[in-house]
Amino acid sequence: MSRFECVPNFSEGRDLAKIQRIADAARDAGGVTVLDVESNADHNRCVITLIGEGDRLLEAAVAMIRVATASIDLTHHVGEHPRMGATDVVPFVPLGTATMPEAVRLAERLGERVAKEFDLPVYLYGAAARRPDRVDLAKVREGQFEGIRDSIGTDPARAPDFGPSRVHPTAGAVAIGARPILIAYNAYLTTPDVAIAKRVAKAVRARDGGLPEVKALGFEIKERQRAQVSMNLTDYRTTPIHRALEAVRREAQRYGVGIEESEIVGLVPEDALFDASEYYLQLHAFDRATVLERKVRAVDAAAPGGESLASFTARLAARTPTPGGGSAAAAAGALGAALGEMVLAYSIDPAQPAPELAAVSEALRAGRRRFLELVDEDARSYDGVRAARKGRKEQPGDASQAAYVAAIRGAAEVPMGTARLAADLAVRLESVRGRTKAALGSDLVTALALFRATIDGALANVAINLEDLKAAGVPTSELEPEVARLRSRN
Repeated sequence: MSRFECVPNFSEGRDLAKIQRIADAARDAGGVTVLDVESNADHNRCVITLIGEGDRLLEAAVAMIRVATASIDLTHHVGEHPRMGATDVVPFVPLGTATMPEAVRLAERLGERVAKEFDLPVYLYGAAARRPDRVDLAKVREGQFEGIRDSIGTDPARAPDFGPSRVHPTAGAVAIGARPILIAYNAYLTTPDVAIAKRVAKAVRARDGGLPEVKALGFEIKERQRAQVSMNLTDYRTTPIHRALEAVRREAQRYGVGIEESEIVGLVPEDALFDASEYYLQLHAFDRATVLERKVRAVDAAAPGGESLASFTARLAARTPTPGGGSAAAAAGALGAALGEMVLAYSIDPAQPAPELAAVSEALRAGRRRFLELVDEDARSYDGVRAARKGRKEQPGDASQAAYVAAIRGAAEVPMGTARLAADLAVRLESVRGRTKAALGSDLVTALALFRATIDGALANVAINLEDLKAAGVPTSELEPEVARLRSRN
């Protein structure tokens, strides 16, 4: 099931009871998790982060918008942050296997409902925009509540995508869209002079020739007697946090001003923080797999029932060397074995179990457990290669070379074991194919296809390690014939 992040922004940052009611509306809707609630009195704005499956998330968003529409009056709203509605903006962000087109469809569905149920004009933005000038949220919100109120009925450019061509008298309008992960990042200057913050913001933001994928505004934060450069990093891989901060620092220095501190609003991907750590600590060859918490998660994952498929695939997708293709191949084998077990579970007569079918079922069960062990063994073997390679570089000599060769051999043997096991189980399952229930034919075909994928992926990893052995002057003739045989059978 596809999961999404939803990060609605509401024009209320001072009345904590009201903010709580909005967040509770999402919790009461059920089926979603409220991850974070952030509010700022000077901005007079709150940001609530939820995750969930699409339909559940849509219902939670509707519930929150219902409370916000009834309780926030923009005619009495004053704050530093630009706003166009009580519910100002609602973005959907695809997570994991979810896609941007799915997020766009959620935005469209929510827009239709909000317009109909709350009589609100809705503007689609970001990836959901239906007009090029509405991709940029700042353009959609230009003029804010008052400007849109005065022009929506007469200016064709202000016609909403859904709903009436007039603002709600107290709740205004709402922007609903789809976008990638965004980092809201603020830098506080060592001055209360908002004019300097605005000049710095203009210098660093993309639309005025600054950093790509950066939006920035300058604000006065009266409570702290400081000026703030408020940024949205719309693609932190293009412009990471540290690069944005250093650009603000350089521009501020032109006016004799420094940075007192910075802050992240809402949630942030851990890799974005690792990027900044590597930059400031000058960790040019840092391996994120050596982070203690990541190692602990990997150990926990190896325990029976210790990790969900979603968690494993998230680790697989992360920018870390392990788990990689060898672990993925072993995981595919575990899925194939499990599916084969299911086929046989329905095909074996419990009253009179056929010994041949029972034997294959037991082999698949044992194979599934072994594949799960191989998932972690493959990751460890590659970690061993990297450690040996580092040792050979730092302390060249016969001992480090021998350790390196041994590590490469181990890294070749693990995926070879994966391929052997998958090939054996595929033969066993194929041998009883005619005795399984016809209604489960597609499941059996899928199991065999997963075994073939396991063999292909595992042998690809073997081949890479064999090349490394050859480069080290080590003969590989004992493994190459078996690799060829397994490939020919697959």
